[in-house]
Amino acid sequence: MLVIGTRNKKKGLELEALLKPFGIPVKTLADFPEVGEVEEHGTTFAANAALKATGYAQATGHWVLADDSGLAVDALGGRPGVYSARYAGPNATDEDNNRRLLKELQGVPLERRTAHYVCHVALADPSGAIRATAEDYCHGRILTDEIGSGGFGYDPMFEVIEYHKTFGVLDPAVKACLSHRARAMRAILPQVVQLLGK
Repeated sequence: MLVIGTRNKKKGLELEALLKPFGIPVKTLADFPEVGEVEEHGTTFAANAALKATGYAQATGHWVLADDSGLAVDALGGRPGVYSARYAGPNATDEDNNRRLLKELQGVPLERRTAHYVCHVALADPSGAIRATAEDYCHGRILTDEIGSGGFGYDPMFEVIEYHKTFGVLDPAVKACLSHRARAMRAILPQVVQLLGK
């Protein structure tokens, strides 16, 4: 069994769909209410993914796949980066974070609003040892308004330029092919299957 190191149901479903064809049973942290949160005090996506994978594996006694992902906006020097989920404060909602981002990009022309999503995934065995990692990206730009209600986080403002659509509008099947998380998952998948298939 593999535990996805998240309580985010949408993220859990996204990852579960990718693992289903390999017959690996998947649970999320929502199935382990007794497990507390792992503090993400790393300064990189890689460090935070490793902290989560190790901490949750030790707490649950299972293999854990954890990711840390976020948005890097070029005009903001790579912010919000590792602070993407709490950009507007420790208890910020997606709406709070989106408002802050739009405010900071006010007056920045569309051609300078380039950005990319980053996802780093780490797989820990039940002892907490990191056994595999992968990182990937999805490039686009931040629009001046939110379009669509699909996805989560900054998705309604993040436009995949080649598609002229935001992640808030794109069909989930298309997003599952293009997203930073899907790309990082596809990169780590062979190792997950090899290690958990034993």
